[in-house]
Amino acid sequence: MKQLVWSFSSLKTFEQCPRKYFHTKILKDVAEKDSEATLYGKDVHSAAEDFIKTDKPIPSKYGYIQPLLEQLKGLEGDKYAELKLGLTKDLEACDFSAKNVWWHGIADMVVINSAKELAYSVDFKTSKSSRYADVKQLDLVAVGIFKKFPQVKRVKSALLFVVCNDMVKTEHIAEQVPKYMEKPAQMVSRIEGALKNNVWNPVQGPLCRFCPVRMCEFNRS
Repeated sequence: MKQLVWSFSSLKTFEQCPRKYFHTKILKDVAEKDSEATLYGKDVHSAAEDFIKTDKPIPSKYGYIQPLLEQLKGLEGDKYAELKLGLTKDLEACDFSAKNVWWHGIADMVVINSAKELAYSVDFKTSKSSRYADVKQLDLVAVGIFKKFPQVKRVKSALLFVVCNDMVKTEHIAEQVPKYMEKPAQMVSRIEGALKNNVWNPVQGPLCRFCPVRMCEFNRS
């Protein structure tokens, strides 16, 4: 069986519905279309990336994020925007698209302060509320940072909700990498089991009517 390559978003998809995962991630015969919200999020991320990397002015319609970005740029250390990270199954650092990549993800902004063995990791969110913030995404990014920058022993991580001006913070330490990977690895094992047995049972829920898998018996859209 070909090695599974996964990301935080793909785990979330499988958790939501294995049938949806099968069609969007394995068969790839169904694609999720961008909504107005996802397009807006992509534009904000692009504006932030350009500002961090090249000081390109923020478009006026996204001007509300500039003070936040200027604070982040003021942090001491090397700055990386849209940093691509990859891990092998043995949790060794590799390129995002390497042949032996097992997990990969993209960090919106990372600051590496080697002198203090410290990193800052920030993920921009354009949701209108931080109520359902999920920091497990930050766990995986932190592991990727620890492996790519072995001099880093601590990562200060945050989900930055730029629309509602809120921040959900957490902190990671290098010694806890096995703990951060424990639950994701369990979910990956479930996906591998589904692949081996070719069983992709659908899960019925309130989001079914928005699902792009139209052939599912629970999709009534």
